[in-house]
Amino acid sequence: MIQLKVNGTARQFEGDPDMPLLWYLRDVVELTGTKFGCGAGLCGACTVHVDGRAVRSCVTPMKNAAAKNILTIEGLSAAGDHPLQRAWKEMNVPQCGYCQSGQIMQAAALLKDRPKPGDREIDQAMQGNICRCGTYQRIRAAIKQAAGVKA
Repeated sequence: MIQLKVNGTARQFEGDPDMPLLWYLRDVVELTGTKFGCGAGLCGACTVHVDGRAVRSCVTPMKNAAAKNILTIEGLSAAGDHPLQRAWKEMNVPQCGYCQSGQIMQAAALLKDRPKPGDREIDQAMQGNICRCGTYQRIRAAIKQAAGVKA
C-alpha cells in the first residue's frame, strides 16, 4: 500500500505502483485541475509539486509518490487567490487555459526557490512548459508581478 498526502490530506493507494501519479490525481482523487498533455513529461501541463519540487505527474509512478506530500493546483489555493493566480488573471495570461495549471505550479516552485527572479531565471525555470497559445511574455510578466518585481 502506498501512503501519501495530497493537498494536506492523508491518502492511500493500493493499485499498480507503476500507475502515473497524474491518473491517480485525476481518476482516483478526482482533482482534475492537473491536465494530461503529452504523456511524456515534455509539455508541463501535468506539473504538480512533490515535496515542494515541480514534477511531471504523467511520468511519475505512484511508487515514487510514496510517503511524499503532493500539491496540485487545487491545493495551491482553493479560493484562487494565490499571488500567481491573481497575477495570471490580472495579466490576462490564459487563452485556451489548458496549460495554465501546469504553468502556475511550475512558477510557484520557481518563486519558492527564487522569490525575486529575473528574466533569465524565469525563462530557464519555465522552459519545459509549453503554451500553445504563445502567451510566454504575459506568463513572465505575471510571475514578476506575483514576485513583486518590476517588469
